[in-house]
Amino acid sequence: MVFMLISGLSFSQKSLKVSDLQPKTEDSTFPVISYAENPLVENKINTFLQVNELEYVPNSGSNPFKLVSTGTTSYSNYVYFYSWEKLETPKNILSIGMDGEASGAYPENFSVWKNFDLRTGNFINIQDLFQASSVKTIERLLGEKVKKRVNDFLVELKSEKNPPEETQEQIGLYEECSTEQSLEYIQYFFGKDRLTFVAGRCSNHAMRALDDLGSHKLELTYKELEKYWSPYARNLLNGSNKVEKTSFRNKLYKGKIDGKYPITVLVSRFYPADNSSELSSFNAEYWYDKNKKLIQWDGQMKGNHISITENDHYDDATNQWIPRAFVEADMNGNKISGTWQDYKTKKNLSIELEEL
Repeated sequence: MVFMLISGLSFSQKSLKVSDLQPKTEDSTFPVISYAENPLVENKINTFLQVNELEYVPNSGSNPFKLVSTGTTSYSNYVYFYSWEKLETPKNILSIGMDGEASGAYPENFSVWKNFDLRTGNFINIQDLFQASSVKTIERLLGEKVKKRVNDFLVELKSEKNPPEETQEQIGLYEECSTEQSLEYIQYFFGKDRLTFVAGRCSNHAMRALDDLGSHKLELTYKELEKYWSPYARNLLNGSNKVEKTSFRNKLYKGKIDGKYPITVLVSRFYPADNSSELSSFNAEYWYDKNKKLIQWDGQMKGNHISITENDHYDDATNQWIPRAFVEADMNGNKISGTWQDYKTKKNLSIELEEL
């Protein structure tokens, strides 16, 4: 059985290769995917990784690391990537871990994991893995694991006789630590037979030196999670080629404005409403395929209707963003259609998008 699983993994991913995005340096060691078996999947994964992590549209310049290495990203941080690792996973999944350092007001090391469906090239959203009725149960299980880890360490700290001031500060830190978890803010990666969740640490940056526990890596086997899986997750993990519909978040779309200007869109953040009567919100980046310059969208969604503001620049005199355009569109299956309106001229142009 084990031999068959390993052989299946090797065979199904035999044409998948991960190498270093060039130009590689000590501070820019970043993965790039080669997948001869499915060029569309290769393109989608590389586009997602480079736009999401480097704010760089593939093939838009000679140095993909220019923005992150000079601190000129949208969040004004220097970001260095030191290493990456391709993890062993079931055959339909690519999981890559990356380590680096981000330097804003303070420098800080980070580890991130990105997971992709090799059947489609889509980013795997953790919310899509579980039945809607099971999400709270999963969050509770994770919260209990974090709470146990924190409480066990507190017992150890409190067992010291005449503890030094630093230990007393640590006790205070962990006693005040919130152990509740939300799938919205948790990292995760796939292994051969288990899913590892990575919950945030108890400390903020100022208290980091006291936090010996750091992030919480919580493992649950696929067997333990079996009764909570969505149909999408079941087929993803059992090697099936059947792909169910997944959520709007982290999707790539391709289409045209005015029927003649090709564009690509990446939905980068999605904040669902608590109920159907409220607005969900999202952020996206899009670019004209000709000039490959990222343009930000701030959107809202209610039902199948989408409203988007495309800002032009920030006006210091009025302390507000000046818009460039507005989009009003409707989603029908994997397609989005509507109008793109120029803020100054009020001219309406058609916009048509289709999920890649």
